[in-house]
Amino acid sequence: MNEHIAVQSNVMLSMHNVSYSYDGASQKALKQVSAGFQSGKVTAVIGKSGAGKSTFLSLISGLDLPTEGNIYLRGEDLSLRNRDDYRAQDIGVIFQSFNLLTNVSAVQNIVLSMFISKSTVKNKKEYGYQLLEQMGISRETAGRKVLKLSGGEQQRVGIARALAHNPSIIIADEPTGNLDQETEEDILRILTRLAHEENRCVIIVTHSQKVTSIADVVFQMKQGILSPFQQGESKQKSRVARRYRHE
Repeated sequence: MNEHIAVQSNVMLSMHNVSYSYDGASQKALKQVSAGFQSGKVTAVIGKSGAGKSTFLSLISGLDLPTEGNIYLRGEDLSLRNRDDYRAQDIGVIFQSFNLLTNVSAVQNIVLSMFISKSTVKNKKEYGYQLLEQMGISRETAGRKVLKLSGGEQQRVGIARALAHNPSIIIADEPTGNLDQETEEDILRILTRLAHEENRCVIIVTHSQKVTSIADVVFQMKQGILSPFQQGESKQKSRVARRYRHE
């Protein structure tokens, strides 16, 4: 499987025989995980609580390193890179709880993120407004403090912030977990567009079946083992997938 991953030119991020053990734990949290994540595709990773999803997220986000195996970014071993630079430049993370600065405006959240990532964009505030407008946030709304925004609006700000440094990889941790059905559909449509129209590698970790219906690739995490998710190609899945890809 490792050779198959290596020869695919559109694989942005890959894991090769990755295992992880927490100090003092008798069992591995991840066990011999091998997978490739491609640009231009939405990949969903589903699993129950305690299945290993949080450990998986921590590793692909560069917060920790595997105890066994390797993670590669465009073929380069992540353990040999500056992982602070990796997080600030190569990936954008979207959180279920938004993780925004609530006492400043939406656009200020974007600008601050750009400073942290050492963005070279000169007019950062204008660029922030443009990103937010692409997410459906008007300039008037962008000037409001985050505390005054709805949950759906805050998640749109979170996506704009994740895009502020133009990363190749978007990692979303339960991005629709706190949203109503209509807003969930809007957010999934945005994430699909980021992959299919902007050729980004989008990885969504979730328990939502709706996310699996719009994903190009679906993996299941169970007891630390990552494997292809086996599910029938139902009429409902096909219908939902077509709607998100063409709207």
